[in-house]
Amino acid sequence: MMPLSNIRVIDAASIMAGPLIATHLGDFGADVIKIEHPQKGDNSRSLSLKKDGVPLMWKWLSRNKRTMSLNLKESFDQEIFLELVKTADILIENFRPGTLEKWGLDYDMLSKLNPGLILIRVTGYGQTGPYSNRPGFGTIAEAMSGLAHMTGFPDGPPVLPTFGLADSITSLNGVFAAMIALYNRDINNGKGQVIDLSIVDSMFAILGSQATDYDSLGKIHERTGNRVPFSAPRNLYKTRDNKYVCLSGSAQSITERIFRIIGREDMINDPKFAKNDDRLKNVDELDEIIGDWMIQRDQADIIAIFAEEEAALGPIYDISDIFKDPHFIERELIVRVPDEELGSVKMQNIVPRLSETPGRIRFPGKTQGADNESILHELGFSDEQINRFLKSRNLEIGIKPPR
Repeated sequence: MMPLSNIRVIDAASIMAGPLIATHLGDFGADVIKIEHPQKGDNSRSLSLKKDGVPLMWKWLSRNKRTMSLNLKESFDQEIFLELVKTADILIENFRPGTLEKWGLDYDMLSKLNPGLILIRVTGYGQTGPYSNRPGFGTIAEAMSGLAHMTGFPDGPPVLPTFGLADSITSLNGVFAAMIALYNRDINNGKGQVIDLSIVDSMFAILGSQATDYDSLGKIHERTGNRVPFSAPRNLYKTRDNKYVCLSGSAQSITERIFRIIGREDMINDPKFAKNDDRLKNVDELDEIIGDWMIQRDQADIIAIFAEEEAALGPIYDISDIFKDPHFIERELIVRVPDEELGSVKMQNIVPRLSETPGRIRFPGKTQGADNESILHELGFSDEQINRFLKSRNLEIGIKPPR
């Protein structure tokens, strides 16, 4: 038994923010049933890099999920969906606001079938507001939230992340909200509720005190490259072997260790560098001094020196460096998982780690509709109904019925 083994989740969302909520819940034992359109499948399958035609991101994103193909516009598929809803604790969807209602699947109706149902509605802008009906993706949220404006160098354009940052943050918010809703249902009143989860809201909420700073001081946070406006030194520096390291002197004691390491103990009492406010005023000179020391040494030597002196510094890694790093290896941050299509596949391990109730990757993402038959049997459909359903799926997507 895993901590969420008694929780059933219907993942009727697509691409990343919504499905990743279900992934996290599945990592800790929830029975996740992934719903895909019989013809289109989930868009994340086509957005992925592929090996031998097999989408790799799908293996990670849909791990620990059983897959079922349903078209929620069709009457028999809706009948199956409603039977699933009766057994579910959480339903996740990311259709545009009003879509479930248009299909006759509004929360009032669903909650009559299952009063304890928790509905997580993931959208770009939320269920209300003048932008609520606009299509929205994580990229748009990263722009509108203020993140892109603050990211990059002062003389360059705003910079967007190259991975699903907003989607990932939204998914963690979704898990947090789901746990609160489950606790309230099971401890307090037995009732489910609707979670209105906006990607823009989620991204905006994590960007520190910018709203308070603007309201109080009229301060608009601008692009500062790899520096931050509140602490110095904080930057990355090139090394002699054409690599990079980053350091942070957010604590005064660490900054003083850095000065000793680079042979400039005199800077500890220098009026230009003694205090953080002084260093911020003279940050160009400070970075030049540290950078000149770094460029004369190799990355590995710098890391060793800073580790010995207990000063905060780290290398700039790509994924090949991570695969070789002994710390990542010992903590098993990357694991190999058996897979029916590829033999096995490596992916990031589950975070966070719990001492008594750890998560587990039971299987990677499955083929489309792999669990159609078994789920229908669980729901009590007759053999005749199941055969009719499987035949319709085969005609639409050309796959053999699951064994």
